[in-house]
Amino acid sequence: MAVVLATPPDADVPTSAAGEQVEGDRMPTSLPAPPPSVSGENGMVDFHRLRRRLLVATTAAASIAVPVVALTLGLSAALSALLGALCGLLYLVLLSRSVSRLGVSSKSVGKVQLLVPIVLVLTATKVPQLHVLPALLGFLLYKPALLVQALLDA
Repeated sequence: MAVVLATPPDADVPTSAAGEQVEGDRMPTSLPAPPPSVSGENGMVDFHRLRRRLLVATTAAASIAVPVVALTLGLSAALSALLGALCGLLYLVLLSRSVSRLGVSSKSVGKVQLLVPIVLVLTATKVPQLHVLPALLGFLLYKPALLVQALLDA
């Protein structure tokens, strides 16, 4: 009993030397190209564009939050929030620099940026004019910027 596979007339079906069709799985001859936003230089352009948007959005969030804190909690808390926001920007810059080196000169993300919140908390606890909670909230202002960018990209 012979099994005959129905194939369209324009299909590329492997044949034997005698001209008979060879049964079996056909493997694709080439893989599809990756999307342009993922491959090579264009991916880095997208990464730097996202980095710039995150820094601008974090700065905008800080420029709104610090005056609100100044009006509601006072200048000392606003100074703490401003210091925290600046540390958050520094954290983002260090993290993005570390991520941009991945695959080129590094195989893992650096740990230097993790010192930023530690130094912030130590500074806020040692300097009497600063408050820890507003400083930490100022530091975390980069998180809403990340969420906004994720929603805009979706």
